[in-house]
Amino acid sequence: MQVVIERVETAYKGWLRLLLAHMRSDAGDSFQRVIEDHGNGVAVLPYDRERRVALVVRLPRAPVIYAGETTLLIEAPAGLIDEGEDAETAARREAMEEAGVRLSGLEPLGTIWTMAGISTERMSMFLAPYDRSDRIAQGGGLAVENENITVEERPLSELADLADANRLTDIRLLTLLLTLRVRHPALFA
Repeated sequence: MQVVIERVETAYKGWLRLLLAHMRSDAGDSFQRVIEDHGNGVAVLPYDRERRVALVVRLPRAPVIYAGETTLLIEAPAGLIDEGEDAETAARREAMEEAGVRLSGLEPLGTIWTMAGISTERMSMFLAPYDRSDRIAQGGGLAVENENITVEERPLSELADLADANRLTDIRLLTLLLTLRVRHPALFA
């Protein structure tokens, strides 16, 4: 079946745009879909091979709180790609802003659709080795963004245990951690 967008209306424009797409299938059916558009993002999991730990972050998320969750998610450092920036540069910037770590090498996982049913966002995902000397700042996010980020260095085995117990609920961190387990299983032995 082929589907085309006949026209798009902007329902809201601010930090993000909410669009209403008027669509038609080749069978003649007309319908509408809401589209959320805020740009593309990156997520990175910095991990220390020697100490077998990863840098993760926790921060209050309004949608999560609204949905009734009382604990902060354990997340991978992540954020939006700024205009004129490539994904690798954005991943390094976000790792420094959020986790205070300088990254050199990045291991790309690819670019995924985060919520293809509603959002235009595609997220570039990276694994990134680091060591103690790369921790050169506090992290915590930008003060002007009021992110209130807490940085944690967690043992990889503990993160794996949380994943195995269905207690890692951030899809970015879960994807990155599972890929790290497949690509570098010795880190979890």
